[in-house]
Amino acid sequence: MQFPLSEKPAHSARQKPPLSVGVSRATPACLSVQESQVGKETLYSRVPVIRLKRAGPISDIWICRITGSVEAQGILLLSDTLCTSQKAQASKDSLSKSLCLCYRYLYQSSQNYATVIIQTLNGELRDAVCIFYLVLRALDTVEDDVTISLETKVPMLHNFHSYLYQPDWRFMDSNDKDKQVLEDFPVISLEFRKLKKVYQDVIADICRKMGLGMAEFLEKKVESEEDWDKYCHYVAGLVGIGLEQLFSASKLVDPVVDQDTELANSMGVFQQKINIIRDYHEDLLVGREFWPREVWSKYAKTMSDLAKPENIDKGVQCLNELITNALHHIPDILTHLSQLKNQSVFKFCAIPQVKGIATLVAFYNNPQVLQGLVKIRKGQAATLMMDATNIQAVKAITFQYMEEIYQKIPSTDPSSSRTQQIVTSICSMCSPGRTLVPRTHYSLSYLSCMMVLAALAWQYLSIMFKAA
Repeated sequence: MQFPLSEKPAHSARQKPPLSVGVSRATPACLSVQESQVGKETLYSRVPVIRLKRAGPISDIWICRITGSVEAQGILLLSDTLCTSQKAQASKDSLSKSLCLCYRYLYQSSQNYATVIIQTLNGELRDAVCIFYLVLRALDTVEDDVTISLETKVPMLHNFHSYLYQPDWRFMDSNDKDKQVLEDFPVISLEFRKLKKVYQDVIADICRKMGLGMAEFLEKKVESEEDWDKYCHYVAGLVGIGLEQLFSASKLVDPVVDQDTELANSMGVFQQKINIIRDYHEDLLVGREFWPREVWSKYAKTMSDLAKPENIDKGVQCLNELITNALHHIPDILTHLSQLKNQSVFKFCAIPQVKGIATLVAFYNNPQVLQGLVKIRKGQAATLMMDATNIQAVKAITFQYMEEIYQKIPSTDPSSSRTQQIVTSICSMCSPGRTLVPRTHYSLSYLSCMMVLAALAWQYLSIMFKAA
C-alpha cells in the first residue's frame, strides 16, 4: 500500500533517536493530560507522557508537549498545526492520549506523509486522514511481512476491515519493522470508532477492497502492464479514491469531484509507480518483483540482470519505458487538481504530486536508480511544498520539469518517441503555445573520444610552441 508521497515507508530505514522535546509558542496555562500510572498495564503504558496546554484566554493557540522517544521534527509539526488551527477548542476535546499516539505512529511510519497531513489539513478531517493512513499501514504490514504464512495472511487480509470494530484485536506475531501498528491496533481502532460514521464507512470500505486486492497478488506476479495498473490500483489508487471520499464527507470538495474515481485513482497509481520504480534494487534484495515482466523481459532474461554492468544500457532503457508509462497519469492529475477549490485540500493533494514529478525527472535516464541511490534533495522538496499553492503554480512547476526531461531524452532510446509525445502533451496542458526545444545528447563513448582528441591536440600544440 502506498500513499501519495513518493515514499515507501514499509521498506525504508528510519531513525528513532531518544529525545526529550518541549515545544511552546506562548505562555502555557492549565490543561494537562497525564500518562497512566507507572507499571499499570494499559494501552498507553509504553507511550511517552503527553501534555496539552492552552495559551491565554483570548488565544486559540494550543501547545503539544511530548517527552520520550518521539522525533523532534514530528513534535514541531504537530505543535505548529495545533498552534495555528482555527479550531483549537475542538483540539482540546479530540486530541486524546490515544490520538496523540496515533500521530506518533503516523510520523514514525512516514515522515513525508505526516508532514503533508499535519501542515495542510485541520480538525476532524486531519484526524480522519491520520487514522485512514494508519489502518492501511497496518494492513500493508500484514501484506509485507514475509514471515507470516499464507494460511494466516490471506484470511487476515480478507477480514482486516472487520477488526476495526473489534476493540481487543491485535496481532503480536509480526516481524515487520512496522509491527507496532499491529501490536497496538486497539489504539488505532479506538480512534477509528470515535470518527463520524461517514468517515468510518469510507475507511472500512477501502480497507476491505484493498485487502481483497492484496490477497489476489500474493501468489500472482505482475506480468503485464495491465497487471501493473491493477496492482497499483489496489494498493494506492484505492487510497486516492478513499481520500477523495473523505474530502467529500467533510464538505470541503464539490460532490461532483468525488464521482470521478478515475482521476482520483490516477493520483494514487502515479505515486505507486514512482515507488515501484525507485525500489527496484531494494525489492530484489527481499525477493519481490513489481516491475511488469512484459516490459523488463524485452531488455533482459531476468529482472536482476538489468543492473549488471554489462547490461546497464538496457537497464536504463527499461527504466525509461516505465517512467514513460507513469508520465501518462500526469494529465489526469492536473485535471483533478484543477477541480479542487479548497486551499487545504488542494495543497494536501498537490504537494505529493509535484514531488513525484520531480522524482521521476531525477530518475529518467539515470542508471543510479538501479542501485537505489537516487532521490530528490530535501531543500528541493521543501521548495516544492512551499510553491505548490495553486493550480497555476503547479502547472508552472510541471512545465519546468517536463522541459527538463524533454532535454534528457536520448534519440537512441526505444521509448523516445512515446516519451516526447506524452511530455509535449503535458506541456500543452500547462502552458499552451510554448514550445519545447530538445538538447543534443552525445553518448559517453563519443564524449570520451572528444576528450582524448582535445588532450592530444593540446599536447601537440604545446610541443609545437616549445619547438618554436
